[in-house]
Amino acid sequence: MKLPALPIDFQPLSSSWVGKASLAAGSLLLGNWVFNDLFHVPGGGFGLVVVGAGIWWLARPGAPARFEAPSSVEGWTKRCQQVLDQFESLEEEADTAADGRRQQRLQELDAVLEHVGPQSLAVVGSGSGELPEKSVVESAIAGSTPLTLCWARSLSQKDDSWLWPVALHQQDALLYVLPLPLMAADLLWLDQVPDDQPAWVIVSWSDEASWIDQLEALQAQLPARWNERVLRWSGQGDELRLALHPARRLLEHPQRNLNATRQRLLCRLHRTWQAELEHLRRQRFNGLQQGTQWLVAGAVFASPVPSADLLAIAVANGLMIKEMAKIWSCSWQPDSLQIAAKHLAGAALAQGVVEWSSQALLGVAKLEGTSWMAAGTMQALSAAYLTRVVGRSMADWLALNSGVDELDLEELKRQAPLLVAKAAETERLDWAGFLQQATRWVRESAGKSFQAEAL
Repeated sequence: MKLPALPIDFQPLSSSWVGKASLAAGSLLLGNWVFNDLFHVPGGGFGLVVVGAGIWWLARPGAPARFEAPSSVEGWTKRCQQVLDQFESLEEEADTAADGRRQQRLQELDAVLEHVGPQSLAVVGSGSGELPEKSVVESAIAGSTPLTLCWARSLSQKDDSWLWPVALHQQDALLYVLPLPLMAADLLWLDQVPDDQPAWVIVSWSDEASWIDQLEALQAQLPARWNERVLRWSGQGDELRLALHPARRLLEHPQRNLNATRQRLLCRLHRTWQAELEHLRRQRFNGLQQGTQWLVAGAVFASPVPSADLLAIAVANGLMIKEMAKIWSCSWQPDSLQIAAKHLAGAALAQGVVEWSSQALLGVAKLEGTSWMAAGTMQALSAAYLTRVVGRSMADWLALNSGVDELDLEELKRQAPLLVAKAAETERLDWAGFLQQATRWVRESAGKSFQAEAL
């Protein structure tokens, strides 16, 4: 058969706030000492770069909230419609290829919503064992509700991807015919069955006396989800109906099963679209990141006083985060965005991102000439690199929390160190690219400075 925004209020100084301010001041003093006494680099105001990045860290905390996934077909449909709207906001309207993709996505959504019955049950195996006779299964599974029995073709025993076929994803339930002894191919295929898809393993075993021992040995080899999902069939046609009793009992609730299938398919479709959407968002973010880091570098390099450094970094990074919120369609209030950036910047400082970048720049300075030794240039490039790392970690956090209405502060605290570590490692792998961009920026900045002096 063919397979069918609130402003930040000024609050009285608390012990917590004073502690944070004291730590920020300590960072300033430490920065001065490191660059004056250890590296002999003039311009102890470099420590203010750390404080500038940490301006987010002094933001007022807010109440955490946790997002709950939709629990109905209507909820998932609304989420998918929101993703379609987000695609339209990122894709070029004049792009003919984008128009084709929009139509395809609408057709995919309609196909899921049109899954209204009757229920479908697939019988599938890897080809290493014989399937029961179709007529026997039809008689054994028949109940009081309409049912489409799908006799799936055998799954390959040698597959490059081991991806669960799309046609099987669409089934309301399935029976996996498992021959014994267990083969590696069957184990790999069973591992691909979606956890939220009702499924059973059916084994033909005629010796009832030895079945308990055989079942225990089989359960020790199968993933835990199958422990209560193994059905034994003696091989006699008239006994198959008794073996399939759990499946037949599930199929007695067609509306519930069809709704569950639509939700599962909508969730899968939403996940696929989110991956495509994230690719578009990263493309937009890369341009924003590049522009912001050199805007920060230029502002820090040109600022005549340390307080201007702090203000420039705060403003530039604030604008970057605001634009990132638009790219990721984030509905958080501005203070929530500041809270997220605060913790990520704090994690970046704790992991020594500034120290690592400054030491690496000092190493390059010995090879690139005296122009690299200027304190302003060192300060500017380290500020740019810090902006780069915090921006990427913020992008990762927004991607993980796509669709979340409010910030979950506790979860952010747990994940911030890991997010920053991942972002810093990714940026270190692209350190050569950053240096090439930095070299061009230094030359352009030097040229502009020379022209200004000449005038």
